[in-house]
Amino acid sequence: MVVGLVETAVPAAKSTVSSAVKKPTTLSSDPIINVARGDPTIYEPYWKKMGDRCKVVIAGDEFMSYFYNAMNLCWFLLPELDNAIRTLHRVVGNAMVDDDKFIVVGNGSTQLFHALLYALSSPDMPEPINVVAAAPFYSVSIQLQPLQSYPEETKFLRSELYKWAGDANCYDRDEPYIEVVTSPNNPDGSIRGTVENREGGKAIHDVAYYWPQYAPITSKADHDAMLFTFSKATGHAGTRIGWAIVKDKVIAAKMVKFIEVSSIGVSREAQLRAAKVLGFIADDCRNPDVKGENFFEYGRRLMSERWGKLREVGMKSNGVFSLPKYPRDYCKFTGEYTDSNPAFAWLKSKEGLNCENLLRDESKIISRGGPSFGVDSTYTRVSMLSRDVEFELLLERLAAVKGTVNGN
Repeated sequence: MVVGLVETAVPAAKSTVSSAVKKPTTLSSDPIINVARGDPTIYEPYWKKMGDRCKVVIAGDEFMSYFYNAMNLCWFLLPELDNAIRTLHRVVGNAMVDDDKFIVVGNGSTQLFHALLYALSSPDMPEPINVVAAAPFYSVSIQLQPLQSYPEETKFLRSELYKWAGDANCYDRDEPYIEVVTSPNNPDGSIRGTVENREGGKAIHDVAYYWPQYAPITSKADHDAMLFTFSKATGHAGTRIGWAIVKDKVIAAKMVKFIEVSSIGVSREAQLRAAKVLGFIADDCRNPDVKGENFFEYGRRLMSERWGKLREVGMKSNGVFSLPKYPRDYCKFTGEYTDSNPAFAWLKSKEGLNCENLLRDESKIISRGGPSFGVDSTYTRVSMLSRDVEFELLLERLAAVKGTVNGN
């Protein structure tokens, strides 16, 4: 019996493809599809089409010193990148970037996450501060092995300043804590706020996916500490640039110190490229008379089409898998009601099935199972950000899955 995905989400935008399901290939001869990782290669065609419009030329004598401006709090942050970040956030309207807020640049948001844990903890505390996140919480993998997640990142350095304390929904200790809030959430795409609101609590808001291609922009995020990343905003994961928007000067200064000690700053070549790309996107959005889609219009259309195809697979199946429901909301960036199109599909199998094992054993699909995110094995996460050929093959494989309990 051929099964696939059951439609439980909101109606998708019209797909430009009449059918998402092609005749399945011989699965035994096909290569493994790795959709456990969130490598954003989906955007390659757009940037290839842009050609030299984001080209950066660096002379041999540029950027030779460790230092740029020792008088700035974040002394390794290029002013070009600072300006590009603030400008794009103002254009999109997804974050408050008033002049009294501090921008701290890092080597991806992973380094900034560690910098914030360091900045929000204290060596004077008798015990390490507890770090919690509501399940399902962030977890990713590169290639076939797990690389990063909030629990792994928190435990990795075996710091005496902080320790992983599990699911925020179950946290009942009368002790200081740091809650990590991801919104839109990775893996399930839900919009979230803090679970714990006790005295002495602190929060890190990871808003990496709060961009128009993934979710409606309903308001300007304005939290004490917010994390963004170049990879999720534009697809340039290899540039390894992230930034934090921080209200408190003391916290920002401690973050800068962490990055100074761990990597002596951030590559200025990478910052210059990020500044060029972010500036290009902002200019494109501010000039709607220019022919063609701006980057966010392109990304939103592409993500909507992919979700439409995935839901089409579900409508032709008999209910082994289900997808979350995402409410439509008014997007202030687009000026219309839009759907959420998360970067990951959060699949749930019927009871008795290990979703990750089912996809792997029957269809050679490598996904990221629920236990990695703090929930049970009926869930698994599938990336929606792969290249077109990989995504189309994923749809074929999902449509051909036969749900049984015998393989567990």
